[in-house]
Amino acid sequence: MRTTTPSRTRLGLAGALAALLMGAGLATGPAAQAKEKPPTLAELAQRHGRYFGSATDNPELTDGAYTALLGSQFDMITPGNGMKWYATEPEQGVFDWTNGDEIVNLARKNHQRVRAHTLVWHSQLPNWLTSRDWTPDELRAVLKKHITTEVRHYRGKVYSWDVVNEAFNEDGTYRETIWYKTLGPGYIADALRWAHQADPHAKLYLNDYNIEGTGPKSDAYYRLAQDLEAQGVPLDGIGFQAHLALQYGYPSTLEDNLRRFSRLGLDTALTEVDVRMQLPATDEKLAQQATWYRDLTKACLAVRRCVGVTVWDYTDKYSWIPAVFPGEGAALPWDEQLRPKPAYFALREALGGK
Repeated sequence: MRTTTPSRTRLGLAGALAALLMGAGLATGPAAQAKEKPPTLAELAQRHGRYFGSATDNPELTDGAYTALLGSQFDMITPGNGMKWYATEPEQGVFDWTNGDEIVNLARKNHQRVRAHTLVWHSQLPNWLTSRDWTPDELRAVLKKHITTEVRHYRGKVYSWDVVNEAFNEDGTYRETIWYKTLGPGYIADALRWAHQADPHAKLYLNDYNIEGTGPKSDAYYRLAQDLEAQGVPLDGIGFQAHLALQYGYPSTLEDNLRRFSRLGLDTALTEVDVRMQLPATDEKLAQQATWYRDLTKACLAVRRCVGVTVWDYTDKYSWIPAVFPGEGAALPWDEQLRPKPAYFALREALGGK
């Protein structure tokens, strides 16, 4: 049986055509059939000089499908619980870095940065701290040692710290915490100074919820930031947690609020974003949720000193919402099976992707 082979002329012409197509940036052969991998949320955000992050927590790091998405879609990680006081100093003077280190090491492996969370809070404190009375001098020493020791341990390993978390009530008065009742409002300035001394390169934030729109609570942070600046206290930014709920309405003054803090010379960030709804989820609610995710991301992009967005974990599978708000949930851009929801595609759209 006779076989035919292509002539050298035909081979030469084919080769020349392939070279021409390659030179024009057009793939040939099997690669042409392969669909290009779409940019991640982090890559899209980087085009705007922003980051796009997710919180995570140690128990879920055994979930391989979960960690694969966590490691690929995001460029900033926040430990949900592993750096809080109960985890890091469970006994007075005895420090445990196990959980925090695991997340820092995972972030490093994935070439991600870390928003460290949180040094001073009224919640999730160990029993040894809350079960006795302290004199101001005693408590001040305890607070200084904790901040200094933890910040030094992570010095050079984290991008920023939420130094003081949730310091105000809804009406703008100081929250009656162990810190405020014993040390007075000056504990905030002290905490910032001690954190800066322990790591001069970490960005230092105050962080709270229900301050996305203008109002008494966000006004209290605005006045505090002005006071701290006047005293020369190191403060780099304000974290707007942005735990939103469809039934309470969208914070329409978010962009204006971000902008006024920027005018003080401060960075801002959306630090714990989720948008919960009353269950069951419906197509209409998911569409509204997607609009909110798009709008809050666009608000951040519109303000130069809004540096990034972090969702409070990225999947409904590990959301804190159902345990705290019974009958509510479906708050995140991926569902419990790690499938992207309309909110995910709205985020891509806001960031200029498809």
